[in-house]
Amino acid sequence: MQVKAKKHLGQHFLKDLEIAKKIAQCIDDKNTPILEVGPGMGVLTNFLNEESKGGVYVAEIDRDSIAYLVENNIVSKEQILGDFLKLDLHDYFVDGVNIIGNFPYNISSQILFRAIENKELIPEFAGMFQKEVAERIVASPGSKKFGILSVMTQAYYEAEYLFTVDEHVFNPPPRVKSAVIHLKRKKNTTLDCDEKLFKTIVKTTFNTRRKMLRGSLRRIVGKSEVLQDEFFQKRPEQLSVEDFVHITNIMRKAIDNNKESIE
Repeated sequence: MQVKAKKHLGQHFLKDLEIAKKIAQCIDDKNTPILEVGPGMGVLTNFLNEESKGGVYVAEIDRDSIAYLVENNIVSKEQILGDFLKLDLHDYFVDGVNIIGNFPYNISSQILFRAIENKELIPEFAGMFQKEVAERIVASPGSKKFGILSVMTQAYYEAEYLFTVDEHVFNPPPRVKSAVIHLKRKKNTTLDCDEKLFKTIVKTTFNTRRKMLRGSLRRIVGKSEVLQDEFFQKRPEQLSVEDFVHITNIMRKAIDNNKESIE
């Protein structure tokens, strides 16, 4: 039995065993359980079973893949947890879990954001993305590729681009090159600011990235005097994560002052 890749699920099954082995070895911590997202036919899963001492679980929604994995004794039914985007990881991994996978390309960014939402449970994250997306995740300030993915990831994780993967190692081959990245959580899992506002500011400024900050942030704080500072003449790609934390604290104070003046 072979599983046919389904376009609507964004499936491109990895068939190169050496690359699968390299991905499985990306996770430094072997004692924490591993959750693989999108195992397909278990090429990566087999190597994870060899590498992990904390146990391997998979998040899969394709019934054909689930049947294949169970019938070939790659995982048991108890190890299959369903749709990653709908999982409450706290129900399964009280002490933490590392995330890994050859991620379905059509939801790879959603998978990453979901992991960031659960950062307190996820010390490490590694896997395959489209090369362009991987480059955006690890991009540095000043780069045209530096954006929402970069800031939100690097706020909580050290991000490393490991290696590029050619199209021919997949079945069916995608039309783009892929890349494997590794994320390692920073010591502090919280930012020194209002994190909800931080996220809003990052998204607001990059959604109008051609504008200077003062233009974008008027949507949040109105015509505040704080926006007249030279700092707000910059554009979002020129800022570091620390700069966004700084701006968030300024905006928080300005918003609170506006509320007080209205009252």
